[in-house]
Amino acid sequence: MSSYQHIKEEAYQANMQLPKLGLVLFTFGNVSAVDRSQGVFAIKPSGVPYEDLSPEKMVIVDFDGNTVEGSLRPSSDTKTHAVLYKHWESIGGIVHTHSTYATAWAQAQRDIPIYGTTHADHLTTDVPCAPPMDDAMIQGNYEYETGFQIMNYLQEKGMSYEEVEMILVGNHAPFTWGKDAKKAVYNSAVVEEIARMAFLTEQIRPQVPRLQDSLIKKHFERKHGPDSYYGQ
Repeated sequence: MSSYQHIKEEAYQANMQLPKLGLVLFTFGNVSAVDRSQGVFAIKPSGVPYEDLSPEKMVIVDFDGNTVEGSLRPSSDTKTHAVLYKHWESIGGIVHTHSTYATAWAQAQRDIPIYGTTHADHLTTDVPCAPPMDDAMIQGNYEYETGFQIMNYLQEKGMSYEEVEMILVGNHAPFTWGKDAKKAVYNSAVVEEIARMAFLTEQIRPQVPRLQDSLIKKHFERKHGPDSYYGQ
């Protein structure tokens, strides 16, 4: 058995959640799972339909984007994942989808405003939208540069990747991450639902005010604060 079997299985199970959650169409999207001790991650092969996937088809890649094990070509977004794993040492999984509502906000080049407590349960800020990449970066090593586009924008906004586990890439789509692939998928579903709710909210009331700070603090801290009391 491959020494990478555990992350192949983790990546496979996480990828299979994307169509179940309605986050992907056809072969859009990918999930990866990392093994820090071996300096590699497992990622979905490029262009393979979800129903044809198996743990054995996951591709093992190092943090420079080189294939270590696997006969299939890895996802076209592999270099973005590699950059983030290399620089963000505490993440264990990454998801990229083109889910409808989150992608619509990305195409509009807008942050998703924090309008309600569902959003505040997961994040105390708007979901950031990184500005579109400039021409030189697009014409260069595009997927590699996307990783820096994400990192640089969070840094510019003074946001920690450990606290903000989701971002929109302007004119592109969402990326999410987490302590493992399962949490990254959860965050991917959350950003899609937050995006959908925010869109509907603006249709009902175009000049809707943002959520008040006291409610943001209350809802985030009851789940994530030192005295959290949500759940068992």
